[in-house]
Amino acid sequence: MRADIDEAKLRDEAIEIALAAGRLLMGGFRGETGARAKGAGGDLVTVLDERCEAFLAERLGALLPEASFVGEERGGEASALAWHVDPIDGTGNFAHGHPWFCLSIGLWAEGAARLGVIHAPAMGLTYAAARGRGATRNGAAIGVSATERLEEALLATGFPHDRATRPDNNYAEFRALDARTHGVRRCAAAALELALVADGGYDGFWDRGLSSWDVAAALSLIEEAGGRVTHLSGAPFVLAPKVDVAATNGRLHPALLDALSHVPRLPAEDLVQ
Repeated sequence: MRADIDEAKLRDEAIEIALAAGRLLMGGFRGETGARAKGAGGDLVTVLDERCEAFLAERLGALLPEASFVGEERGGEASALAWHVDPIDGTGNFAHGHPWFCLSIGLWAEGAARLGVIHAPAMGLTYAAARGRGATRNGAAIGVSATERLEEALLATGFPHDRATRPDNNYAEFRALDARTHGVRRCAAAALELALVADGGYDGFWDRGLSSWDVAAALSLIEEAGGRVTHLSGAPFVLAPKVDVAATNGRLHPALLDALSHVPRLPAEDLVQ
């Protein structure tokens, strides 16, 4: 990243762009979304995904022309400085009129998270962070939870779209961790669930096979809020087109990784055929 870029100012400008994009989404929420399948199971895309991503590509491109753009609908190749953008995380929710969805804007430079903005317009929530400047919800400072025992934790996770036939569909892990904790939520918008880890609403989150645009913004939030993010193996997190992720308040990280590593897979006959 150029030395003359003010990351706090860039974050604030990205917030304004996110708010404008949120208004665009709300103009079509609970209307005719033109939802259609683009993959297995409930993997949907709507006309609002496409319009919102085009809007974000234009505005973020004008904000930082030297950065590449990687989006869920348009794709793109990440350069050393890149925006990773999801115009609607939780498209299935959006298409059904469920308010748990968000847009996610993350800026990465030289393999490190530099800023992130996650905006959930139907719930009036805007999370933002810039490296070294903390994390906020609607402008107020946030931090991770103080929970120290897995048995007292509230967790979140997700399932792949092809979960009916995929052996590593996360059902076994969900079952095991739901029984050991205060519960495991699955609300189908990873960026927003990761933001809740930064905000202390969740004590931890894990998932497999997420895309860079699902996690790029949230990594800034969690790091700035005092949490920890790694690969599910415990290895340092590296942003890639497809990633496995474990995110916690830091205190619970070893316990969560250990618990997940000891969950046996469900037998093949438990899968839907």
